[in-house]
Amino acid sequence: MIVTTAMKTAAKYKERAQQIANELGCRYIDRCDRSIQTLYTTYGADILIVSDKLYYYNAQRQEPFFFHPNSAMYRIKRIINGEDDPFVVASSLTIGQSVLDCTLGLGSDSIVASYVVGEQGSVTAIEANPMIAYLVKQGLPSFEINHPVIKKAMGRVDVIHRDSRDLLKEYPDDCFDVVYFDPMFEQSNLESDGISVLKSIAFHDTLNMETIEEAKRVAKRKVVLKDHWKTNRFEKFGFTVMKRKSASFHFGYIMID
Repeated sequence: MIVTTAMKTAAKYKERAQQIANELGCRYIDRCDRSIQTLYTTYGADILIVSDKLYYYNAQRQEPFFFHPNSAMYRIKRIINGEDDPFVVASSLTIGQSVLDCTLGLGSDSIVASYVVGEQGSVTAIEANPMIAYLVKQGLPSFEINHPVIKKAMGRVDVIHRDSRDLLKEYPDDCFDVVYFDPMFEQSNLESDGISVLKSIAFHDTLNMETIEEAKRVAKRKVVLKDHWKTNRFEKFGFTVMKRKSASFHFGYIMID
């Protein structure tokens, strides 16, 4: 991968781009008013553009991946207005709890969880893809939003770049109130959410019984799964399903004794 700047802000962001290149162990190159396609042709590598945001161009995709809180903002506003959020209900989240999100993605559920558990609680989010993890980790505290409470919630999410299957094994027993999985990257409805690029670069994994058992060991209260309504994973792994009429996905949970 190479790191460069947006054309119109090259001078302004050059130093930051160089720092990011050093941090990621990548090569920094001057933009020199070259198009993305020209950079692809010249360097044959993925491209990270540094501007007011970070934009990641994968050589197989024309549109970039960048951090955005996606549905988290309007979901939190609904919660503030007294409406239920299916993820919060399924997880039985309350102030002061600790959450382990094993499938960060763009972090929408982690942001919502961070808002609900508040400053007294904690949200740790794991992401296996290094670029998704890096861009979301950088974007969470810096994304401009005119809502102090939501901005603070975003800044409290702790992002870890690891394979959750491995990291779960390292956690002690009963160290998070809720352990959460969302393997929805495999479903075609991601296209309609405007984050198809995320689907193309995300780490695709099929949950297995060993991972679920580790999650049950680590969780004090619940293991929660979000999945497509047609999946067999709820039944396969012993989740109680909360079916949602006309929704393409359901939530399931395992209560921890």
